[in-house]
Amino acid sequence: MTLKIYQEVDSDEAINSLHHNLCNLVAWSKEWQMLFNIDKCKVMHLGFNNSHAPYFMDWLQLQTVSEEKDLGVIFSDDLKWEKQCSAAVLKANRILGMIKRNFTDGSPDTIMALYKSLVRPHLEYCCQIWNPHFSKDIKLIEGVQRRATKLIQGIGQLHYDDRLKRC
Repeated sequence: MTLKIYQEVDSDEAINSLHHNLCNLVAWSKEWQMLFNIDKCKVMHLGFNNSHAPYFMDWLQLQTVSEEKDLGVIFSDDLKWEKQCSAAVLKANRILGMIKRNFTDGSPDTIMALYKSLVRPHLEYCCQIWNPHFSKDIKLIEGVQRRATKLIQGIGQLHYDDRLKRC
């Protein structure tokens, strides 16, 4: 069983309360024989005014991390999404490479169907959370679409805007 606790800790009282809650959780898990894997329990400190207090479970200090992957989304302590964007683009580009190597039919219908079913889900997964709003992240993601339009036979050499109009 892994543990994820999201609590605003902005005072010594709140830190002590969280320590107390962690002790209660460990006691409960022992009583019900559902022990936590403390190696998988981590602490991420968010915000500039955070005291970066150490936290313990069963007398073992929890590991402090600056980023964590949860349900396929990379969260960082500064709440910037550039690593998530890079990871999504990397997966999408790998799939585009696989499409380029393995499919000889470069008709618009085939490429668009492959793009929509295999590539776009990786770019759109949980985008409500990590919605890219920096222009560098948007350009990075749009580069995947730019590359995909080059795979279409007959329009690969055209300017990007013209390729989009034809699609």
